[in-house]
Amino acid sequence: MEKFKNRWGITSNIQLILILIVFAINGSFAAWVAEPVTCFFGLSSETISPWLFWPLRILLIFPIYQLTLPIVGFVFGQFKFFWEFEKKFLKRLGLGFLFKNKS
Repeated sequence: MEKFKNRWGITSNIQLILILIVFAINGSFAAWVAEPVTCFFGLSSETISPWLFWPLRILLIFPIYQLTLPIVGFVFGQFKFFWEFEKKFLKRLGLGFLFKNKS
């Protein structure tokens, strides 16, 4: 637990527990949200090959997860941590230009 606390720059065990809970809940939440989105587009394992459906669904879950992570973090009072986490993650993906200051 100390390794995570040092790496993420947090001091409280409660905050660490809340952060881990947010990660767990958001993973399930993103998968749950992906279901109606795939249905909206008419995608299901019955209408297209499961070999195509599952990779598409996983690719869909990824952006949903990224979008909902700060929202779920906000619900648990950890928005600041997850906003910084998202910015750092997106910069690593080469999308850092989205967060540049316009000064």
